[in-house]
Amino acid sequence: MGTTGTPTDITQGSRTRGGVGESTLRPDGILKVTGEFAYASDMWHEDMLWGQILRSTVAHAEIVSIDTSEALAQPGVYAVLTYDDLPTDVRHYGLEIQDTPVLAHGKVRHHGEPVAIVAADHPETARRAAAKIKVEYRELPVVTDESSAIAPDAPLIHESRTDLPQGPPTSSGPGGTPIKGHVPHPNILHRQPIIRGDAEEAAGRADFIVRGEYTFGMQDQAFLGPESGLAVPAEDGGVDLYIATQWLHSDLRQIAPVLGLPEDKVRMTLSGVGGAFGGREDLSMQIHACLLALRTGKPVKIVYNRFESFFGHVHRHPAKLFYEHGATKDGKLTHLKARIVLDGGAYASASPAVVGNAASLGAGPYVVDDVDIEALALYTNNPPCGAMRGFGAVQACFAYEAQMDKLADKVGMDRVEFRRLNAMEQGSLMPTGQPVDSPAPVAELLRRVKAMPLPPERQWESSEGADVRQLPGGLSNTTHGEGVVRGVGYAVGIKNVGFSEGFDDYSTARVRMEVAGGEPVVTVHTAMAEVGQGGVTVHAQIARTELGVTQVTIQPADTQVGSAGSTSASRQTYVTGGAVKNACELVREQVLEIGRRKFGTYHPAWATAELRLEGGKVVTDGGEVLAGLTDVLEGECVEVEEEWRHRPTEPFDLRTGQGFGHVQYSFAAHRAVVEVDTELGLVKVIELACAQDVGKALNPLSVVGQIQGGTIQGLGVAVMEEILVDPKTAKVRNPSFTDYLIPTILDTPTIPVDVLELADHHAPYGLRGVGEAPTLSSTPAVLAAIRDATGLELNRTPVRPEHLTETETCWTSPKN
Repeated sequence: MGTTGTPTDITQGSRTRGGVGESTLRPDGILKVTGEFAYASDMWHEDMLWGQILRSTVAHAEIVSIDTSEALAQPGVYAVLTYDDLPTDVRHYGLEIQDTPVLAHGKVRHHGEPVAIVAADHPETARRAAAKIKVEYRELPVVTDESSAIAPDAPLIHESRTDLPQGPPTSSGPGGTPIKGHVPHPNILHRQPIIRGDAEEAAGRADFIVRGEYTFGMQDQAFLGPESGLAVPAEDGGVDLYIATQWLHSDLRQIAPVLGLPEDKVRMTLSGVGGAFGGREDLSMQIHACLLALRTGKPVKIVYNRFESFFGHVHRHPAKLFYEHGATKDGKLTHLKARIVLDGGAYASASPAVVGNAASLGAGPYVVDDVDIEALALYTNNPPCGAMRGFGAVQACFAYEAQMDKLADKVGMDRVEFRRLNAMEQGSLMPTGQPVDSPAPVAELLRRVKAMPLPPERQWESSEGADVRQLPGGLSNTTHGEGVVRGVGYAVGIKNVGFSEGFDDYSTARVRMEVAGGEPVVTVHTAMAEVGQGGVTVHAQIARTELGVTQVTIQPADTQVGSAGSTSASRQTYVTGGAVKNACELVREQVLEIGRRKFGTYHPAWATAELRLEGGKVVTDGGEVLAGLTDVLEGECVEVEEEWRHRPTEPFDLRTGQGFGHVQYSFAAHRAVVEVDTELGLVKVIELACAQDVGKALNPLSVVGQIQGGTIQGLGVAVMEEILVDPKTAKVRNPSFTDYLIPTILDTPTIPVDVLELADHHAPYGLRGVGEAPTLSSTPAVLAAIRDATGLELNRTPVRPEHLTETETCWTSPKN
């Protein structure tokens, strides 16, 4: 209608398309698959220098001397910096504990620790100059595991540690502050008990008890885009940093104090990110690039090669897990005792939060009233470990799911039915005492995944002979079916969504609506890091749904808008999506108010009806069009920037672990079908079926992609992925994709996905975080299937051929 016409009905063709619930295409998708997308490593600046980092060649040593004179004398070298050249007294950084030096001082604590940085006019010049820096080390004994970490004569990784007082146990302080005796040794980074009921007394009621000791290997995030950043000095004395990261504002908070600059003079812009999975949550070269740029007065670019990338970011914590479960004759769980020891490496990173997750989720998605769990992280001289997809819940799931199979066999029940009998549901209590107050369809997920048709037997057989691509060993042609045995395994897991334990988890969105080119357009600006998860797609979908426009522009993420938090913890669609939805709702109210002011006299519905924006128009709930948005917004621009928070959480009690620690839980179940060449120990995963509750699929195609991607990362750590660290020297043995293997398309099985949508009324649109849950249960499902095929008790990841042929038995524990 015009400004005075009679209201008309909105037609189906004029409704807004590309909104919530549709599988809209990614705006960056075509660019990425055609190789045209600009990643951080593609950045370029006129008169740019190249940065290089010199890293320690030993894992634990005193630094006796550093001689940079020969490096500085090289033609084309503009700067060489060490710890003594740092511009302020703030020389450490960290996500939770500021224990990581910008450059090593006095000693190095792990293999590959940054010692000096170089800027030169060519990357090869920078590399050669770094190689000419002479560092004299006096090596020290290494700490590599729990026994060496807490031995009476153990070297202290951080001698001057003061963050956790020692002494007799006392009750926790306000807000969960540290308590005396909570950490019994300085080489224990963090510790979290979870105690509910009386596990010792309940064990006496058990008819069956099973125990297990499990080992989880160190996994790398293995993102394909290496770490890269470009720092450009500014005329105002500040610096502009273009960086591939997961959390712009966390980086800013750590960078600015080291540079001695106010935060508004460190301007950060997200550059193209080639994957993250937790490995970009900590700083890598951000401070180093800025230091060199400010020292030389020139732009400085740093790009890690793959070898350096293995040393330049944290990894998934390796773990030792000790579990005891009991059950009655009718299959009901009686109790759980567990001890989870995570290796945090040389620096804290996100280890305290990982410990909290491992402890609070350590019982799995099961009802068990009597629980005694202890989780802790160690300081060692191994590589630092921190955030990775699944964040502490992955290691625990591997252990408790192996236990469920053992206990089901002891009781004499079907393994899936045993799980379903003990599955939690909405209203169940977590071991932390927190009620599960949204759908928890654990039994239904297991039922669905078990009901999926199994793949046909002996798929490799054909009239033309064996198709070796379908067999263990693949194109290496090691078998034509001889000695190949099929196995089937199941697993289910529970993962929290969002930041936990009282962390102020919020996001900010700025939304602007105006007329451009004769049509209404919306611009959305957040600091969310798009690392491949598809957040930019979802934000546009939300804006279309809430504001009824087709044209939505997503501005590049930077620090000129408020924090969006980290792209981790499966939180961005929930929290930043919630912020975008909230800002759009506020914009909509202002637009409707403008409409009422301009056109309210033309129709009573402006004052009485429930109005919405649809198809570029103002529409009543009955479908009548009251005005076009171009008319309403003529000469107007509406902009809103607002923070949005989910409901608060609280810290876990440091003695009992009780508390409302998590805002939401997500659940996924897997069935793995494998075929194993029992003679050679080769495994072919032929199917990994998954059922997952996602609350609401805002973009169904992206949801399935996230589930399949998480499933493959779980497969990788089940059968191939592990960073190997020499236990005598703490040196990394395999820092390359030649020796650290990740699944390729040839390793990827069929992954059928069954998506449930049971809304969580606490969350925007009822959604549930998706990305991490499938990473949990895929690993134990694959291990269960291999056990089913071989009859071996395989208590470690990854499983290697020598474990299956029993030519190396050190990883296989005796059966109970």
